[in-house]
Amino acid sequence: MGHRHFNGLKTALLFGIMWAFLLALWAVVGQGSTGTLVLFCGLGLAGTAYGYWNSDKIAIRAMQARPVSEIEQPQMYRIVRELSTAARQPMPRLFVSPTASPNAFATGRNPRHAAVCCTEGILRILTERELRGVLGHELMHVYNRDILTSSIAAAFAGLITGLAQIMLFFGGGRDRGGNPFAALLMVFLAPVAAMLVQLAISRTREYDADEDGSRLTGDPTALASALRKLESGTQKQPLPANRDLVNVSHLMIANPFRAAGVRRLFATHPPMATRIERLERMAGSQGGRGIQDGPITRY
Repeated sequence: MGHRHFNGLKTALLFGIMWAFLLALWAVVGQGSTGTLVLFCGLGLAGTAYGYWNSDKIAIRAMQARPVSEIEQPQMYRIVRELSTAARQPMPRLFVSPTASPNAFATGRNPRHAAVCCTEGILRILTERELRGVLGHELMHVYNRDILTSSIAAAFAGLITGLAQIMLFFGGGRDRGGNPFAALLMVFLAPVAAMLVQLAISRTREYDADEDGSRLTGDPTALASALRKLESGTQKQPLPANRDLVNVSHLMIANPFRAAGVRRLFATHPPMATRIERLERMAGSQGGRGIQDGPITRY
């Protein structure tokens, strides 16, 4: 319970920081008008709304996934049906991506328009118990409305970056007697800061999905075991870092790309070792007993 409250507060705080950056940027824009800001924000929000509404189609297409029947994937259907019934939520559509890199993701604007996808690689390396842990995690992303949260975060980051570019084009606050060096510094630092905040929100939602998914399955140890295999598997067989896959990589349960050195700072996922440690602590606090206690859905 403590982690859930802390993560929710952290997400709210991070969004507050994004608002502060957005307002600070507009305050030092020397040229431009409120009308320009409204138009720019409107275009940004329209693009974000389109991406959110079609999030399932975009992700499925990027992974070249195909829908599967219960005859083809009886194990996936059995697990997802049991978990969605336990959560009192509708059954999502199920897909399989023909890639050897082990991973999984869930997407969709709400539980009635959700899709869960596993790669062929993850289906090969996980036991049924581990797969259940992974699918519980993914379903909680949908039930917790994380697609909406990540879309809003992306919209903020995009607006901040766009405003910084407007400042660069119009010359910042020079004509208003502002400090041109401070304005220039804001132009370059604000987009980086916004991206880091967006990534922090993504990592926070991963922790929530780990915890809530484990509460749904009653088996945090299974998810911890799955994450160990996924960390090794994704490093051995990473996905190619093309634009389409990079755009949907935050949806996946494990970072699908190799991350080393400074690239870890810009990772969409928290460190796997930290996630595993938290899950093991969660299992230990329950004395190894099942911990499912009914549906867990945050709005």
